[in-house]
Amino acid sequence: MFQVAGWWALDYVYAVGRQLRSAVSRVSPDEFLSGTGRPVLVIPGIFEDWRFMLPLIRNLHEAGHPVHVVTVLQRNRLAVPKAAALIADYLRDRDLTDTLIVAHSKGGLIGKFAMTSLDPKLRIAQMVAVASPFSGSRYAGLMLLPSLRALSPRDAVTLQLSREQRINERITSIYGLFDPHIPEGSVLPGARNVQLDTGGHFRILAHGVTLRTVLAEAAAPAR
Repeated sequence: MFQVAGWWALDYVYAVGRQLRSAVSRVSPDEFLSGTGRPVLVIPGIFEDWRFMLPLIRNLHEAGHPVHVVTVLQRNRLAVPKAAALIADYLRDRDLTDTLIVAHSKGGLIGKFAMTSLDPKLRIAQMVAVASPFSGSRYAGLMLLPSLRALSPRDAVTLQLSREQRINERITSIYGLFDPHIPEGSVLPGARNVQLDTGGHFRILAHGVTLRTVLAEAAAPAR
C-alpha cells in the first residue's frame, strides 16, 4: 500500500512538472522534422499537448528520426474518431509511409482507431502505446466531462477497438505494475506487452525501458 501511494505521488509530481514545462516551452515542432530514419508521429494523452512528450521526442530525433506532431489536436479533448481522422489526414497530406506512432494514454486509442479504420494504404507500420486504456477505465464513468467519460469500458468506440484484434500484432503496449488511472491495465491480446518494474501513468514515459523500447521499435523492420 505504501509503495502504491509512493508511485501515485511521484506520478503526479512528474505530470505537474511536465505540464508546467509544456506551458512555458517555446520549442517549435519544426525543429524535429529533420532526419533520415523511420518517421515517427507522436500522439499525447488527454489534456496533454505534444510538448508533454518532449523527452521522448528529443530521444527519437537525436537517433535520426523525423518526429511529427499534429498540433491541431491541441490538448487532445476531441472524440477518438475525430482525432484519428486528423492523424490520417496528416499522414496523407505529408505522404508519410512506414510510420511509427508513439502514443500516450488516450493517444493509443486514437492510434489504434486510425490503424484499423482510416489507413487503407498502411501508412502506419507500427505503434508503441504507453499506458493506454485499451479496455477503457472504470473511473471514466464517474467523470463529468464528456471527453473523459468517453474512455469508459462501456463506450461504443472503446468496445469497438477492444473487439478489433487483427492489428494488435503491430502494437507494443508498455505499462507499469500499477496505473492510478487505468485499473483494468493496458495488456493488449496479441500485442507485444512490456510491463515495467514500477508503477505510474505519466512518469513511465521517461522510464529507461520505455525509451529503449521506443528507440528499438523505431529502428526495427516493420512487423
